[in-house]
Amino acid sequence: MNIPKTITIAANSNNPLTINRLGYGTMRLTGEGIYGEPPNRPEALQILKKAISSGINFIDTADYYGEDVTNRLIAEALYPYPPDLVICTKVGGARKPDKSWIPFNTPENLRSSIENNLRTLKQEQITLVHFRTMPGAMEFERAMEAMFEMQQEGKILHVGVSNVSKQELETAMKMGEIATVENMYGHAQRNSLKSVYGDTNGGAEVLDICEKNGIPLIPYFSLFLSMPKKDTRITEIARKYNVSEVQANIAWLLHKSPWILPIPGTSSLVHFEENLKAADIKLTEEDMKFLE
Repeated sequence: MNIPKTITIAANSNNPLTINRLGYGTMRLTGEGIYGEPPNRPEALQILKKAISSGINFIDTADYYGEDVTNRLIAEALYPYPPDLVICTKVGGARKPDKSWIPFNTPENLRSSIENNLRTLKQEQITLVHFRTMPGAMEFERAMEAMFEMQQEGKILHVGVSNVSKQELETAMKMGEIATVENMYGHAQRNSLKSVYGDTNGGAEVLDICEKNGIPLIPYFSLFLSMPKKDTRITEIARKYNVSEVQANIAWLLHKSPWILPIPGTSSLVHFEENLKAADIKLTEEDMKFLE
């Protein structure tokens, strides 16, 4: 099966973005519990530089990773940024000193987060921002109104959503152009309606909407395998091609839909390079039928 090497974000807008179809998620470039500085800072910086030299031009981050750790690492490693690099960040959450996650999504909160992202990433406009829903959050529509307002002000180029249900995505699409969706999705949880944290997540229903409307789906936690492990099909495909299960999962995502943009993350340079090689795995139609 031939798979597209690129994907276009906001294809029908005045500012479409065509990027290579394997990005990098920075969440793992932090300390234990996705908090604090990385245990190996030089390696973290090396991974970011390797990503760019390897042709990756989509990097996913958030100011609540660390806090602010991944944003500062990105700026330190890559600024001034390559002209084709798309840095995608998220707002809607924050961290407490005990490492817990809390909603941070009033209009004032969202504006504060955007200003913080602009400062730490050293940008005048953020190319793509996802509003991430969280348990206990405020009214969804009110938050989206704030996002589109900041887009009109020029602080945000493209607006996306994260961790949304089918209904939330449809509501957001009625309010303005949704460039991308970042939801939990992978072979082990493609039909799940809840993430490992209990967040509502649209799973396959959201992918269906994305495909029908030409909206890239950016899967997070895509490399989780079945726990407890009951589905061994990824394992069998990995053995067939003499690759790791993680690589087989990435290959499945790339083959599953041309509208999926995987962003596998790791804090290991060795694993990062292994993830890159997953793009070269050619699954057959029989493989995909087997995995379905």
